[in-house]
Amino acid sequence: EMQVAESGGGLVQAGGSLRLSCVASGFNLDDYHIGWFRQAPGKELEPVSCIRTRDGRTYNADSVKGRFTVSSDNAVNTVYLQMNSLKPEDTAVYYCVRDVTIDNSGCSAEYASWGQGTQVTVSS
Repeated sequence: EMQVAESGGGLVQAGGSLRLSCVASGFNLDDYHIGWFRQAPGKELEPVSCIRTRDGRTYNADSVKGRFTVSSDNAVNTVYLQMNSLKPEDTAVYYCVRDVTIDNSGCSAEYASWGQGTQVTVSS
């Protein structure tokens, strides 16, 4: 069974850092594009960072450029989201998503499979 599982969320002060991990099982990371999406209270789900694991090409939302970095390590079947300079508006549930689409319009998840989510809370 193909599955993704997120971890690494928590409570952090503004300006701090967290690293989220997404462990993939049941599939080869090279075969799927992986994304990080988030949903803040009262707001719509939005793409944050996505990666084409085969060649490392990435998408980053304007709101996180220069602060967040997505990467993959196929040897341990894991995709990471390094989050630096965190802001209170980054508070959300973060989801790892298998089989996102990355193209000239950004990153979407029409055909994606989702993890369970991990909570990130940034205090001011």
